Amino acid sequence: MGPGPALRGLGCCALLLLLLGGSGSPGTAPPPRGPWAEQRGPVPEGGTWSRGRYEAVKKHLGAVGALSKQYWRYLACRVWQEGCEEEEEKQQEEGEASWGFPLVGQDYLEILSAWYCSFGRCCETGDCRIINNITGLEADLSGQLHGQHLAKEVVVRAVQGFLQSPGPQKALVLSFHGWSGTGKNFVARMVASHLYRDGLRSDCVRVFVSLLHFPHHNYVDSYKVQLERQISETLQRCSQVLLIFDEAEKLHSSLLEAIKPFVAPHDSKGWGDRQRSIFLFLSNLGGNTINEVALDFWRAGRAREEISLELLEQRLHLELQEATENSSAHSQLLRENLIDVLVPFLPLEYRHVRLCARDAFLARGLPYTEATLDQVAQMMVFVPKEEKLFSAQGCKSVPQRINYFLP
Repeated sequence: MGPGPALRGLGCCALLLLLLGGSGSPGTAPPPRGPWAEQRGPVPEGGTWSRGRYEAVKKHLGAVGALSKQYWRYLACRVWQEGCEEEEEKQQEEGEASWGFPLVGQDYLEILSAWYCSFGRCCETGDCRIINNITGLEADLSGQLHGQHLAKEVVVRAVQGFLQSPGPQKALVLSFHGWSGTGKNFVARMVASHLYRDGLRSDCVRVFVSLLHFPHHNYVDSYKVQLERQISETLQRCSQVLLIFDEAEKLHSSLLEAIKPFVAPHDSKGWGDRQRSIFLFLSNLGGNTINEVALDFWRAGRAREEISLELLEQRLHLELQEATENSSAHSQLLRENLIDVLVPFLPLEYRHVRLCARDAFLARGLPYTEATLDQVAQMMVFVPKEEKLFSAQGCKSVPQRINYFLP
């Protein structure tokens, strides 16, 4: 049986909205142009429609209203295949003419299918679930990532520039560095949720945790084969992929052989023209150096917002080059200059922990007071011992701390 009356009505409303060419969400691709797009021209915000535009819209709304039951049956069968074969055979036996879409146009079947697919997984590659909402990413990083002025700017600028590049010569490789709880995983999740409709659950996103996925060095050869296969399968499935490596400093050096072919420069005349890969490496390495710089600025009476990326990158490179003695895959990527940008995450101060506590209360729909936020922040451990300036755990355990204040 075909869809019920309510579902039919919903489908008609959807088709009507699509014909009107409603605006999309920030950062997404513009909606398909309606049949009168060439006639209406630009209209200033708050302006009125011209007579010609009004007549064009009226004409096409009339066309939509003229859809008969047979037209809708044809449309429904294009989207829901079940039960349509018998009806088509019956029409052929009775000599009925096949129905088309002379009024509305065949393109709108594809428009409705795309709208329907936006609510489910109906494409094999997963590419139809890519949204690349850079505007939303920038807004959420600005409002929810606290105390990280460098990470906010660098991540947005790097990702946006990479996605807008007509033919990137290599994958985009970002390496996040800083103490635990400063926001590295939070930013990685946010990037995934704004590039893909399904976020970390997307078929185009893979997350690898070193100690979870590659725990035993005795099986590193097996891990290498599995990792190479998983990356290749993801690349074949999607034209744009996001691969996240947590605890990157613990990646065994042998895994570099599986990772390097996918991050090294390639010939843009090949698959690189249509393939985009973003690699995020999350590491605690460099955290002490970043903290020392932040502490020096505080002792000098300078705002942390004055800390520049150039200053921290120089310091980070020096520390990370010394750390290459552990021969991890991540260290070798740094040594071979395959990492494009080092993204420093600064240590969080008392005021930032209060903001994290506020966000945690809001996320759970719980009431809070300024005194409550202070109480949560005071439960955290702050270092160094003399200044007690930086949260030793960042904001990592803040969501659990608010459980002490539940009614």
